[in-house]
Amino acid sequence: MDEFDSAIVNCLQGGFPLVERPFALVAAELGLAEEDLIARVRELLEARVLTRFGPMYQVERMGGAFSLAAMRVPPADFDRVAEIVNALPEVAHNYEREHEYNMWFVLATEQPEGIARAIARIERETGLPVLNLPKLHEYFVEFTLGATA
Repeated sequence: MDEFDSAIVNCLQGGFPLVERPFALVAAELGLAEEDLIARVRELLEARVLTRFGPMYQVERMGGAFSLAAMRVPPADFDRVAEIVNALPEVAHNYEREHEYNMWFVLATEQPEGIARAIARIERETGLPVLNLPKLHEYFVEFTLGATA
């Protein structure tokens, strides 16, 4: 990402305007044409610099649930397990970590009991136990990108 891409990400994540043409409004703030901003966001998504662009919902307020989960996956089996886990619509994010628990993912379900069902399915299909780490408290940590040297 260059400095301009960082400025785009910072501008978009701070609150997307709820107007008829939000990209036009943000583009004007950045000194871009609307179609150029849309193209740059699309390029960042296609290059997987950004993995998603969209709203963040507080699923609990809508009757659903979130949970962080982790697994100890044998390295030789990691790709197979990741494919199974990532195929579930309840899996929002999945990350490999250098840790005893080397696979971490977020589950999001429409009803709280959906978390247990998703975990049971993952355990059944992978043959591995899932460590469920439900959210007890919510914290907001803002992430902004600084200028690169």
